[in-house]
Amino acid sequence: MSALAEHATVSIGFTVESVLDVAQVDDGLGGLQLTERRVEPYLKDYDTTDGEGPTRWAKRFDMSNWGLLAAHKDGRRVGGSVIAWNSPELHMIKSPHQAALWDLRVAPDARGEGVGSRLFAAAEDWARERGCTRMSIETQNVNVRACRFYAAMGCSLGEIDRFAYPDLPDEVMLNWSKDL
Repeated sequence: MSALAEHATVSIGFTVESVLDVAQVDDGLGGLQLTERRVEPYLKDYDTTDGEGPTRWAKRFDMSNWGLLAAHKDGRRVGGSVIAWNSPELHMIKSPHQAALWDLRVAPDARGEGVGSRLFAAAEDWARERGCTRMSIETQNVNVRACRFYAAMGCSLGEIDRFAYPDLPDEVMLNWSKDL
């Protein structure tokens, strides 16, 4: 975790070109339906959100049970993932046998090359080594590419919270999980 500043040098920013709209079916009794909708493209960068970003996490969280994995190509850091375990202050961790993939980032020029898949697999291994049987991941409806990635990695969408971000009323929390 001592390399969080280096981890932060890899951009987590992405261009939003579509969003997943959430609609209630039969006032919610029939469940929720996600529909992809194209939007005017804009840049989303979680690190620019006030109080966020890897170098600020230690002020908010006890990171003593967190791990940091890095990906390098030709001597340059092109990605990384942060995994949390045994951190009850995180809403995503609901049992001692659960880990949370807190952050996964791949440099824009290395996206689509399998870096994210390898980091995800390494995060699974890290969690299993600590006795975890489930890994949780949070993303948002504005990150359609991440949603497709997590589904491709074998994750299941388990929770949709339309009201999770009061300051971002157009964003919906999507919590994914995977049995390990």
